Amino acid sequence: MARPRLIAAGAAAALTAAALFLGGLTARGSAPAAQPTAASHTAQLAAGFAAGDTQGLVTALQDGLRTRPDNVRGLDLLGLAYQQRARETADPSYYVRSEAVLRRALAIAPRDLEATSGLASLALSRHRFGLALRLGRRALAISPTTARNYGVVGDALLELGRYHEAFASFDTMAHLKPGVSSYARIAYARELLGNLDGARAALLLARDAAADEREPYAWTETQLGKLELSRGRLAAAAAHLRAALRTFPGYVYALDALAQVETARGNLGRAGALERRAVETIPLPQFVGLLGDLLQVTGHSRAARMQYRTEDGIRRLLAANGVRTDLETALFDIDHGVRLRASLALARQAQRERPSIDGDDVLAWALARNGRCSEALHYSQLALRLGTKDSAKLFHRAEIEHCLGRDARPWARRALALNPQFSLLWSPALRRLAR
Repeated sequence: MARPRLIAAGAAAALTAAALFLGGLTARGSAPAAQPTAASHTAQLAAGFAAGDTQGLVTALQDGLRTRPDNVRGLDLLGLAYQQRARETADPSYYVRSEAVLRRALAIAPRDLEATSGLASLALSRHRFGLALRLGRRALAISPTTARNYGVVGDALLELGRYHEAFASFDTMAHLKPGVSSYARIAYARELLGNLDGARAALLLARDAAADEREPYAWTETQLGKLELSRGRLAAAAAHLRAALRTFPGYVYALDALAQVETARGNLGRAGALERRAVETIPLPQFVGLLGDLLQVTGHSRAARMQYRTEDGIRRLLAANGVRTDLETALFDIDHGVRLRASLALARQAQRERPSIDGDDVLAWALARNGRCSEALHYSQLALRLGTKDSAKLFHRAEIEHCLGRDARPWARRALALNPQFSLLWSPALRRLAR
């Protein structure tokens, strides 16, 4: 019998199909988990979550490797722990350390699965998607039944614009090992296809699978909040994000998303306080950029400029440690009217390396902001080819139609109906185009 496809399924079908794969998942309120083992540490770190005290784990692994420097298992775990420390601290130098340790493991054991898979995940974090795909496929050749490597391959394929292959990879992952990581990918795929109810259903399954794990549970609640925010359901978004913060007080990604909710509600002082807490915890460039925007629109121009300079410095630090930031840098500069011609060149380069709907959209927006709207239309059409319900992409298309002297209202009204407060900077322009 053919396996049910999870990505194309609607919400009801998703729940029916998913019921086939729930064996082994931990139910909310069940007995406490066993003490962590090396295998559970590996699985947790590979999924992108802390395995307890990550810094303590790093120290212990470093100490152990001083006496046994050829311990491949220890090298694997240390490489993954370094990647988690990068996520926890926003210090990209941990990526360099992770690469060195994992390559040491491969020099000792050339077919080591964990090191190969870890390097593939590292390439994803550095936005080197072609390399991630090659390494992910190498990991699958070593172990075709290891589910998480289908996730790595699918993630890379998404960013390379190869959606049919990516979705097939995610389906395989979910069939092999249903859980937080696989259901979250199913949810994102459905979101890309414009199936927001189906995305929510999959995220609810991910939340159930994470019920007894603090950070994964908070992460899924945050993703549910961001999904509701993307379609303008502010009360529902806030409820999910507050649940995340109850589970994991101070969870930085929930703080940032809640700041976006408060921004959409017009509570800019509250939004600024939340975003500042996020920035002070982990200074990710997107957090710093939003804080700068909040300061700018509330009349604190000098403080905003300081945040913008900090954001630029963080991106330079990321680039110095092997992270490609061309797409994000181009979008930030285009949105803020900075270095428009240089940003167009950067957007072209980013789209060549990352020919996804996001790469297409940023290039379309860069072309429009440089007055090249006929060319922009082509890339905007590509950016919307999956039927994605994204107010920013729809707004960009409305601007392009307006630039071409055509009726922008259908596109603007679609964006407005979906999420009228999609952007602190651009929502007023959207409302003007919708009139």
